[in-house]
Parts: sequence; structure tokens; C-alpha cells
Amino acid sequence: MGVIARLGRSIRARLALFASIAMALLCLTTSSALLWMIYTTTVDIHTQDAVGTTLTVAHLVKESELPLLDSLDVWGVQVVDPRGQVVTATSDLAGSPRLTTAAPPPGATDHVAHACDLPGLSDGCHITSIFRVYQQDGDWLVYAFRPRPPWYAAPGVIAFLVLASAALVVLTWYGVSHVVAKTLAPVNRITGRLAEITAGGGGMRVPVPENADEIRALAETANRTLAQLEEAMEQQRRFSSDASHDLRSPITAMRTEVEEALLTPGETDWQKVGGKLLGSLDRLQNIVTDLLTLAKLDAGAPARLGPVDLGELVTAEVARPCTKEVRVSVQPGVVVTGDRLRLARLLSNLLDNAERHAERTIAVIVRRNGEAVLEVLDDGAGIAPEHREMVFSRFTRLDASRSRDAGGTGLGLPIAREIARTHGGTLRIEDSDAGARFVLRIPVRTE
Repeated sequence: MGVIARLGRSIRARLALFASIAMALLCLTTSSALLWMIYTTTVDIHTQDAVGTTLTVAHLVKESELPLLDSLDVWGVQVVDPRGQVVTATSDLAGSPRLTTAAPPPGATDHVAHACDLPGLSDGCHITSIFRVYQQDGDWLVYAFRPRPPWYAAPGVIAFLVLASAALVVLTWYGVSHVVAKTLAPVNRITGRLAEITAGGGGMRVPVPENADEIRALAETANRTLAQLEEAMEQQRRFSSDASHDLRSPITAMRTEVEEALLTPGETDWQKVGGKLLGSLDRLQNIVTDLLTLAKLDAGAPARLGPVDLGELVTAEVARPCTKEVRVSVQPGVVVTGDRLRLARLLSNLLDNAERHAERTIAVIVRRNGEAVLEVLDDGAGIAPEHREMVFSRFTRLDASRSRDAGGTGLGLPIAREIARTHGGTLRIEDSDAGARFVLRIPVRTE
């Protein structure tokens, strides 16, 4: 059972087995056809020999020359006169009675028949050639008997075919097994490397074979997948490190305030301490809220989709208090299909970011250009092209802005981009004359 189970699991063994079975069936078919050809050819040879012998003896009967047939190089012959008596026979049939009463059909001079268990002959079936000789005293019959060959023609033939078939089956098993093993060797190396990676050994890459296009493509695809996985793991490590740091900061600040207040409880302004604690708690709450929002987006939480007019959404959001001047340019009728609350969160995050970095003004533009476009611009220092993707990474805040962005969680822009992605859109930072220009593009709703 263990060997059978192993054969069932091994591609190499299964392919070798299937190829060997196919070769065995091919050998069986070919051997059967070959045996039939050899058998029919042998039967034809024996028949022609018997017919030739009857013609030779019939010629002597016609010439009335009936010497002892032993003087001829023939065997298995009987000559019967019109009275049905054996007149002469070869030495191997000397003294034997007439072996058969078969005769050619009326009007025919020759006939070939097959008979079995004839007395005086060896066991088995015989080919019987009969020739009629017309004489003045009546019809004479010349019989020539030849053994009919067995179905396997000769023992040597069947032995040769069996040995040749067995050799071909063994060679097929070995050849296919060897070729498959050589072909699958790169796969085995890839499997072993993946096992090492799973066990935590070395870099996350598998060996790429020189040839074997299909396996090479598999290895390259696996390496690309591993590269993405490695990058995701690295991002996860950075995310965990940054999250722990950002969560630790407000907690440490609160602990410090409480410890200092407890050192001199009578002299402490508890209202002032409470205000500082509330500030730290607000920051902590904002971080936790943003983390939960990202977790829901990553998990693919269902959205409440419906028609959303971006112009109306912008008008409602910019009505909130803001420390900077907000200028709005809205093209009416720009409607998308989306979750209003999530799109409002996206716009709110962009406005918060712009408010923290703008010098005096913020511009919000809604227009339609084959798709819905929402732009949020500020007149701040702007973002260098090499840092434009970095700001969308979680817990990433550029060093130049940390002093001005102390209240940010580092999750607002990642949340905004994730919301854009769930709506089938994009959020990028594009070129502008001054400051940062965030551009949201979402497909327009089709009625």
C-alpha cells in the first residue's frame, strides 16, 4: 500500500507508469499483428508446398508412371485409384489406410482443405491439398498432407516478441523516469528553497533555471510574488514600528504629566493637567480611529454606494471652520457612484492636510474631464517629486513637516488613497506652480 500511495503522489512515477502501460499496449498490438502476419505467411508456405507436391505426383499419375514415392523428395503423400484404394504413398504413410475421403468439388481438379486428428499423422490439424487426375479407368486422387502451424507460428517467435516487448517497456519506464526527473529537478530545487524560506532561512528568492522555459517562468513568477511578499512584510514591520512609536508618544506624554502632577499634588494646576491629558487623548483617539478605518478598508468592508454630487459634497465640507482662506471652483453636475461618508472622509483628510501646510490659501476645484476630477491645492512649501509617493505610506510624515504637523497621525493620506481605490479611482500628487496639488480621479456615474 505504501508503494502504491507513493506512486499515486509522484508525478515522475505516474508518468513513467502511464508511458510504460502505453508502450505495453503498443507492443501487444504490434506483436499481435506481427504474429498474425507470420502465421498467415507460414500457412501460405505450407499450402503452396502441399499444392506443389500434388502437382508433381499428379503429373506422374497422368504419365502412368508410379514409382515408389520414396525416390522423390516428397513426404506426406497418398495416391488413391478410382476404386478408393491407396496405390502408393510416401514412406511416412506406408501401410496407412486412406486418411480422408475429401475430394475436389464436381468439375474441379484441385481443392485445399483443413482436417484435424487424421489417423497415421501427428496430432493436430493438417493442410490437405487434393488433386484430381482424369484417367481412362476413372478419377485418381492425389493427397498431400502438411501440418498446419500453431497460432504462434514457432516457439522462437513468441519468445522473441515477449522479450522484445519486455525490454521496450523497461526502457520506456527508465527513459521517461529519467527525463521527467531531469525536467523536474529545477522544481525540486524551487520546492527545497521555498521550504528553507518557510523555515526562515536566507533571502526570499528561489533559483531560476537556465533553460526549461515553463519552469523558468514559474521561478520568475514565484520570485516576483516573493518580492511583493517581502516588501509587504517590510511595510508591515515599518507600520508596526511606526504605529507603536506614534501610539507610545501620547501615552508617554500623559504618563509624564500625571507623574509630575503627583510629585507636587498640592501645587499642581489640575485643570491645566487635564487639558494636556485631553489633548494627548484626542491624538491617541485619532490614531486608533484611523487604524480602525484602515483595517476596515483593507478587509474590504462593504460600502453604501449611491449617487454623490462632488460639488455639493465640497460645498458642505468647506463650510466648516478653517484657519486658512478656502477658494472653491465647482462645475455643477459632476456626479459619481460612491459612499458619501467615505468620500467626505477623503475630502476632509485632504483639507486637513492642506490646512496644516498652507501659508494663507487653499483651493478646491471640481470639474469633469471624461471623469470626475477633484483637486485640493495649498500655497505651502510643496512636496518634492521623489517624495510624492512616500507621503501615501502609512505613518509617514516628511521631516520638513513634522514640526508643523505635530497633530497629524500619518494615516490621513493613506486612508484617502485607499478610499479612492475602493471607488475605482486614483489619488496622486501632480505638478503645480506652488504648494502641493492633490488630484482625485473617479469614474463619472452613468445613468
